[in-house]
Amino acid sequence: MKVLDVVGVRVEVPSNQPVVLLREAGTVRHIPIWIGANEATAIALAQEGVQPPRPQTHDLMVSLLDAVGEQLQQVRITHLDDGVFFALLVFKSGVELGARPSDAIALALRVGAPVLAADEVVEAAGVEIVDESSETPVPTADAEQELAQFRDFLADINPEDFDVPPGSGETSDPT
Repeated sequence: MKVLDVVGVRVEVPSNQPVVLLREAGTVRHIPIWIGANEATAIALAQEGVQPPRPQTHDLMVSLLDAVGEQLQQVRITHLDDGVFFALLVFKSGVELGARPSDAIALALRVGAPVLAADEVVEAAGVEIVDESSETPVPTADAEQELAQFRDFLADINPEDFDVPPGSGETSDPT
């Protein structure tokens, strides 16, 4: 399993499809996962630390976990099947529940749980974002630099780059 950092939510142009961008910790390898608008908002709100006036779905999930005395230990993105990502919520009690990665990430951000991905997922969906001026991978600590590089990446990406057929759900394919 590889540890992932949640870089943030971006919007793929021209389709305006939200993408959550994950980065393998300590590397320049990124995993884009196309997600729904509601999930993108939930992730962005959690990253910004925004508390809505009324609890949203993922806030309710945190309250529910607290009420039953359960703790989210980690999120695992376990596999990629026909371009669709699958995740598990792993709880302190040992219980594991299947989840969409976007929901799992939104919950993990709210409780401070780590996000991990199976090596096979990182190998299959990981894309290195390269600094074109030096032609070598560089760490992207600066958010503006990350955004610019990701926009360049999205401008050149095609569904064929991921070798998956169009489908529904959270995919590595924007169609």
